[in-house]
Amino acid sequence: MVKERIEAWFQNREASLIDGVCRLCRVDSTTGDPRPGQPFGPGPAAALEEFLRLSAQWGLPGENLEGYVGTVDLNDGPDALHILGHLDVVPAGEGWTVTDPFSPKLADGLLYGRGVSDDKGPMAAALLAMQCVKDLGLPLTKNVKLILGTDEETAMRDVEWYYDRHPFAPHTLSPDADFPIINIEKGHYQPTFSAQWERETALPRVAAVTGGPRVNMVPPKAWATVLGLEAETVRQTAAGLDLEPDVSFAVTETAGGVEILCSGRNAHGSTPEAGCNAQTALLTLLAALPLADLPSTRAIRDLHRLFPHGDHLGAALGVAQSDRDSGALSLAFTILTLHETGFEARFDSRTPVCATEESVKAVTERAMAAAGFSVSGEMDPPHCVPAEDPFIGVLARAYETWTGEKAACIAIGGGTYVHDIPGGVAFGPLMPGFQSNLHGPDERIAVADLMTTGKIYAQVIWELCQ
Repeated sequence: MVKERIEAWFQNREASLIDGVCRLCRVDSTTGDPRPGQPFGPGPAAALEEFLRLSAQWGLPGENLEGYVGTVDLNDGPDALHILGHLDVVPAGEGWTVTDPFSPKLADGLLYGRGVSDDKGPMAAALLAMQCVKDLGLPLTKNVKLILGTDEETAMRDVEWYYDRHPFAPHTLSPDADFPIINIEKGHYQPTFSAQWERETALPRVAAVTGGPRVNMVPPKAWATVLGLEAETVRQTAAGLDLEPDVSFAVTETAGGVEILCSGRNAHGSTPEAGCNAQTALLTLLAALPLADLPSTRAIRDLHRLFPHGDHLGAALGVAQSDRDSGALSLAFTILTLHETGFEARFDSRTPVCATEESVKAVTERAMAAAGFSVSGEMDPPHCVPAEDPFIGVLARAYETWTGEKAACIAIGGGTYVHDIPGGVAFGPLMPGFQSNLHGPDERIAVADLMTTGKIYAQVIWELCQ
């Protein structure tokens, strides 16, 4: 009976959902410099205010908590469920073809724009689910609280601030991943490593390298300045490399040398195989150039040796491993800045349940020490909710009811808000097999899937709060 009522309520609600998502996605909510009341910059703050305007118009007024998060409550009962998602986004990047990143567009049943799937679209679907349960007057004794984060893509300081001041709910889901049910999130190891040397004068040498801007994003561009070489030498060396077709080099003559731009394809750091790492491709070229025997040259060749282009498993570093439940370790070399007297860098690895400090951290430290690099950083353990947990059962029933497909627990490399929340589960909105282009150009989501997500969440709210 409840299923039929939810289905009937969602009829003719598609236009309202599309409008809500588009309103949110027109806001460029990448992280910026903090301001009073805007701890993560004006962009995330503007997205939060827009969402709260939307929720009020949908009959569910919310609250802005000092700019860190927003909250929307279904009723004044005790919290049974937190739906925890974010409104900040990664930078737009390049390569968009369907629309401008912050001009959302509907085409052939798909919504395109930065944030439509990560995470503004599913948060609008969750709000629609709350509106559905409220409008239907389903008898509830407990509350569901929508928590609107604004710093997920950078450091998750928003939810740290919130849960330092408020208790966890008995159940938490994050609409920031895939269906069916994400009960395992791999651990993280994202160390910082570096080396220093005296200022160099010998030629030819690499004077500067700039790689990716974020530790959790495969860099689509990387730049280098090489002194003492002609452009033709660099172009001939690049032509002899065995790199994938997505890699391209633009070489420009400058006074005293060349500037090199390497282009690849970005992807989320948890799925490096989905991108084409411009930073590691550039190192491949630099390591092959006829450079003087200098500390900078040796550092570049050691970086290339430890992080060869196309090694997404950490085999060269010596940390490759896997297990049955959580799969293989993944690794993406994502940040590098090399200058006249040294370099600083980071990589992003997602570690399976079987990974230990001895098999990952200690191995990395020994490899770095052998190259003359210093390294610092701790491992973040994986997050795992047992498949037999009753909360998993509620989510499985809702998913199976509205999709007709069998629910199953799966592991991901991405880390969501629930990574450090007891019993938290990432649940939707992406249906199996759908390519959302997460963190890449032409980010998209199917409107029909968003509608189904809303129905699934409405059933979850009903089961947990009745």
